[in-house]
Amino acid sequence: MIMAWQPQDEGLRQIIQLLKESQSPDTVIQRTVQQKLEELNQVPDFNNYLIFILTKLISEDEPTRSLSGLILKNNIKSHYENLPQTVTEFVKAECLTAVGDTSPLIRATVGILITTIASRGINTWPELLPALCQMLDSADYNVCEGAFGALQKICEDSSEYLEDDRQNKPLDILIPKFLQFFKHSSPKIRSHAIGCVNQFIVQKTPSLMNHIDMFLENLFHLAVDDEAEVRKNVCRAIVMLLEVRMDRLIPHLHDIVEYMLLRTQDPDENVALEACEFWLSIADQQICKEALTPYLPRLVPILVNGMKYSEIDIILLKGDVEEDENVPDREEDIRPRFHKSRTHGQEEDNNEEDDEDNLGDDSSLSDWNLRKCSAAALDVLANVFKEDILPVLMPILKETLSSSDWEVKESGILALGAIAEGCMNGMIPHLNELIPYMINHLSDKKSLVRAIICWTLSRYCHWVVGQPHEQYLKPMMHELLKRILDSNKRVQEAACSAFATLEEEATTELVPYLGFILETLVFAFSKYQHKNLLILYDAIGTLADSVGHHLNKPEYINLLMPPLIQKWNALKDEDKDLFPLLECLSSVATALQSGFMPYADPVFKRCISLVEQTLNQNMANSQSPDQFDAPDKDFMIVALDLLSGLAEGLTTFIESLINGSNTLQLLYQCMQDPLAEVRQSSFALLGDLTKACFQHVHPCIADFMPILAQNLNPEHISVCNNATWAIGEIAVKLGTEMQPFIPIILGQLVVTMNRQNTPKTLLENTGKLKLFRLLIH
Repeated sequence: MIMAWQPQDEGLRQIIQLLKESQSPDTVIQRTVQQKLEELNQVPDFNNYLIFILTKLISEDEPTRSLSGLILKNNIKSHYENLPQTVTEFVKAECLTAVGDTSPLIRATVGILITTIASRGINTWPELLPALCQMLDSADYNVCEGAFGALQKICEDSSEYLEDDRQNKPLDILIPKFLQFFKHSSPKIRSHAIGCVNQFIVQKTPSLMNHIDMFLENLFHLAVDDEAEVRKNVCRAIVMLLEVRMDRLIPHLHDIVEYMLLRTQDPDENVALEACEFWLSIADQQICKEALTPYLPRLVPILVNGMKYSEIDIILLKGDVEEDENVPDREEDIRPRFHKSRTHGQEEDNNEEDDEDNLGDDSSLSDWNLRKCSAAALDVLANVFKEDILPVLMPILKETLSSSDWEVKESGILALGAIAEGCMNGMIPHLNELIPYMINHLSDKKSLVRAIICWTLSRYCHWVVGQPHEQYLKPMMHELLKRILDSNKRVQEAACSAFATLEEEATTELVPYLGFILETLVFAFSKYQHKNLLILYDAIGTLADSVGHHLNKPEYINLLMPPLIQKWNALKDEDKDLFPLLECLSSVATALQSGFMPYADPVFKRCISLVEQTLNQNMANSQSPDQFDAPDKDFMIVALDLLSGLAEGLTTFIESLINGSNTLQLLYQCMQDPLAEVRQSSFALLGDLTKACFQHVHPCIADFMPILAQNLNPEHISVCNNATWAIGEIAVKLGTEMQPFIPIILGQLVVTMNRQNTPKTLLENTGKLKLFRLLIH
């Protein structure tokens, strides 16, 4: 019998001691404990001890019992298939006996354990759902709450199984059961019940849709619940229903909007945040303008008010610390960067901006919060209502921007930035006053105000660049450059990002000011900590992209290159800070053209070395994966892109570097890499080398062309685009020698051109090749 198992006293004592030692802050002790636990995993009934401690050893302290359960959970996740059936059956049975433990912590741990087992195959535990369902009717609160906690986790992790017809659709029983508990006397139970049902709204699960009227009735009954967690789940349900069953909400829309106006101001910020999501969602609905127009005078002030930093935000942002430029960055504050591979002839999608960039918010607040959601809501509503929102908003802006309370003023500046895209035409008459206001306040004593002004100004750069330079561009540029050298790191970051946006908008309009700009950016090298250095690289690279060959002057080169090369020499090959530096140098090399020649040889050799190292590491990993880790191929991608930049900038001067190197052999390997981004950058380099020094590419054409043909697949648009572009450049050089390769290429090109939604740039490149095909016949 399953229940016949009993622990040995000495074994039990040793495991409890290990569990207690594992809670020690001493890393040496932790490592020793971890090693012993791994050894104990070889003992068949070790997991029996763990479940026994969790469920039966009520004399032990709760953290130790819970830890025992969490270790068991990890063992099940890692070794479930290898556990003896007697052990898994014992664990399952013990879990069900402990669902109603008197401790909330133990109940939650048991629930996690049940869900983990269920996720490995709920169909192998047929008694689980009936048992939990029966427990819901228990008069013992602990049993009911524990069962609901487990069921909510199962609904989150195993929703597909619960909907499965082959499993007799457990949801047909569970959904009506859950709905009964919407009116339970316990707020925790009510919250669990809504949480369970909410898992099935977006999929429009038939079991729920068949009871949609009862669901809505019970949901509206809970709208004014005293418990914040219940109100939060009600708001979440309404937002999801808005997206999938708008037809059912339309008759109640007036009441729902009134409710969401109230809840967006809820004293509990988590409730307010869920309610604020409603305005983001309804903006995507056709009915938005009609539904919200009467409410704009009440809604807009609520959203602007929600944009104020909360007290906890200011604490997390160290908003009271004005000067911190000498404080080193913590590594955890530096968000991972992802390299964007080089493309040829492909327009960038400017709509895919980072949410936090869109909202002018600080990356230190990584979590989605009411401030960000309110700003995003105003942004999308401005895009729906355009200038019709301004009669409501402008008086609010006037009041907030003139406030003596810096937090209120800052929220107004954020609102001004949030509406820039949607209301630009309507804002133009006001910009003659607002732009000077912001330029003047770039020297505000509060760093958070200076930072948000940088972002908001960046949102209006396009308009500023179109005005007389003396009026706005020059004073704005000078003040932003001062803020790039601010004593506050957050302002440095915001100013650097804003200036990069200005560079993109102004392009060659900045040429007269290049000396001053470069002096400032170069001086920033001596001020910036780790995180902002990465942003500085981007600002320099964007400047190079924007002004191009105008950067190729000895005085500019002598200013810019020494600090870049100093960083280049200081970074090791395995340092990921190479990514943004190589991206920056790629743009600089392209812009400087022959002016980059004095630096070209060491840069070229290191790029070749990075590619070679990555390929060798990849080969070692594929042959002995247990012995060698897989390489980070971003090192190879950024190196290929910098080589492209060199080829594009140096043109025929790169021939001396290619000569005698193994560049083409390495390129041949990279072109066949399984990672799309590697192939994308490889084809870009091939095209650039074809233009710059075809004599080195020519002998390899027969090997390259079949690989290029294989990549004419729009599944990876950027790969296909670059491959097509490279073939086009080769075709121009080969002339009639291209004819033998036409059959393997033309068929795939026709398929690509006839596909729906083929990008314009891809059509242009394939069109060029088809035209070439007609010309040579």
